[in-house]
Amino acid sequence: MSQSILLQPWEGNYGGVPPWDQICPEEFPEAFDGAIKEANVEIEAIADSSEPATFENTLEALERAGQTLDRLTSMFGVHAGNLNLGPIPEMESQIAQKLAAWHDSVTQNQKLFDRIKDVKEHDQFDTLTAVQQRLVEERYKSFVRRGASLSDDDKTELSKINSNLADLYTKFSQNVLADEEKYVTWVEDEDRLAGLPDSLIASMAAAAEGKGQPGKWAIENTRSSMEPFLSFAEDRELREQVWRTYFSRCDHGDENDNKGIITSILKLRARRAKLLGYQTHAHWRLEPQMAKTPEAAMDLMTNVWSKAVARVREEVADMQAIADAEASQIKIEPWDYRYYAEKVRAAKYDLDFNLVKPYLQLSQLVEGMMWAASQVFSLQFNQVHDVPVFHPDVEVWQVLDHDGGEIGLFYLDPYARKGKRSGAWMTSYRDQHCMDRPVTPLVSNNSNFIKAQAGQPTLISWDDATTLFHEFGHALHGLLSKVTWPSQSGTNVAHDFVEFPSQVYEHWLSTPEVLKKFATHYQTGEPMPEELLEKIENAATFNQGFGTVEFLASALVDMKLHLAGDTAIDPEQFEKETLADLGMPSEIVMRHRMPHFSHIFSGDGYSAGYYSYLWADALTADAAEAFEEAGSFFDQKLGQRLKETVLTVGDTVEAAESFRRFRGRDVDTSSLLRKRGFPVDAN
Repeated sequence: MSQSILLQPWEGNYGGVPPWDQICPEEFPEAFDGAIKEANVEIEAIADSSEPATFENTLEALERAGQTLDRLTSMFGVHAGNLNLGPIPEMESQIAQKLAAWHDSVTQNQKLFDRIKDVKEHDQFDTLTAVQQRLVEERYKSFVRRGASLSDDDKTELSKINSNLADLYTKFSQNVLADEEKYVTWVEDEDRLAGLPDSLIASMAAAAEGKGQPGKWAIENTRSSMEPFLSFAEDRELREQVWRTYFSRCDHGDENDNKGIITSILKLRARRAKLLGYQTHAHWRLEPQMAKTPEAAMDLMTNVWSKAVARVREEVADMQAIADAEASQIKIEPWDYRYYAEKVRAAKYDLDFNLVKPYLQLSQLVEGMMWAASQVFSLQFNQVHDVPVFHPDVEVWQVLDHDGGEIGLFYLDPYARKGKRSGAWMTSYRDQHCMDRPVTPLVSNNSNFIKAQAGQPTLISWDDATTLFHEFGHALHGLLSKVTWPSQSGTNVAHDFVEFPSQVYEHWLSTPEVLKKFATHYQTGEPMPEELLEKIENAATFNQGFGTVEFLASALVDMKLHLAGDTAIDPEQFEKETLADLGMPSEIVMRHRMPHFSHIFSGDGYSAGYYSYLWADALTADAAEAFEEAGSFFDQKLGQRLKETVLTVGDTVEAAESFRRFRGRDVDTSSLLRKRGFPVDAN
């Protein structure tokens, strides 16, 4: 097994790349045993050293340890997220538990922790650079937060909790994927497709054919399929069916039902928090974030909530008026909201997104997002074909600086398919660092756009185009990193700061420079008309009530769940009661209902942290106003400042200080309200 390609250093150009074309998935379990054994030897060598602890022989050595395991974990992560087929589902839980146990063995290694503590508490600390000091302090805090100071008995209990959670997270994710693939809405009567754009109908036909049902139309159980269908389908009964299928994922009382798993996860998280000395899981999760406390996050959310709900009331009134004028005799329900919102958009702003979509070719927008980065951050993107990929859909670009120096590789996996988890995300296969030599980053963006029929361009919605730019913002954060230590690289920053660069980059999509050049009609090749550009700009704050409430409902439920401590939680009852207490408008549901809320139940990452998107958007709105004040999002001076103060520094600087260096002051949260068109409180 030691000769397995899974355990070998990556070879080839670009500093070495993952050997996707040589991987045998059946080898993963045994490979993990080997990689963990190798990593243990490296960790024990650091912990058992007879030399006095120094930054170099302890902290720097830890940065070097486990590189084989890091590479292997990256490769398996892609199979679990993008290629969850064949033997992968069965081995996923086993591997997750092995990794949880290994991480616990590192952070609970008393001799290793004592050495880190020695470096932190002795005179040598004062001789270190500010970046080195931050690395020491953050590593020390992370060990404490993961149980390094516990008694042996408590460490044993903590490991059992983490192992159980790893298993539950995997089961939760697999259940969501199973329900998304199991439940497809089939249409056999073409008349029921009235109102849908031709491109969407063609995509649905292609999806049906791919599932062995030619002559039918398939509405897949993913957001990229659901949202455009609900926006334009005239058939109300079918809209309701599609809506219920999507929002009831993993809530059917069958083998894929996640409610019992949620209860178990919450109980274990509450016990772990108490064991580690925290009031609740939310307090444990928020401590290292920008917000620091659940109370700070709740303050921001509740300040926005009432304004967003008030805006929803206005939006619903506008929609109900149109429905009444049609003599439809309906009350606006959740499956009507998107449909009638489009009618209001057309009435108020003379903007029909059906007329926008023909200009939104995926290939053109990919080119556009790269062109914008070339203008703002002086980058070059050259597509390459000499790199192995894990699926034929994947494309790769070499990224260079303005002088032609190599920065890294960017992989794009854009389309939905069987075995791929839903949503959109960025992955780092290899973080940038320069401990011994410059190591370039390898990053990917992963989406679930619906592929067009053969020979036709893939057209995407405006929301999907925004997502495309958003994820590329994450990719740029990883690519532009210029740090010494891998753990401080790229997107390894506070969760409520990591969304800032990605949300900022969304703004380049709607710039005239990008739309005029890359939003071209798929049939005529003509650029988007100036009149249509103006309508998009005028409608920028349209439907912000809906977007804010569906997000905030999920974020508030997430936080309240994890502030409940060890209170026994019935997910269905908790969701209903919490939304009722909040005054949730009946016309909207949570963006992510609890049974399929993968952000918070497929791992610890965004648990008690879904608020992060709003927190980061406060930074984003303020940063966007800086570009507006400069007169253009293509202002070279300001773009360079964003690059130097945010995108290159990773976690070498505390997040609030990073933003302060960019903006020249602390964040003005009233920018968030202005961005969404909400009233700003008077001082």
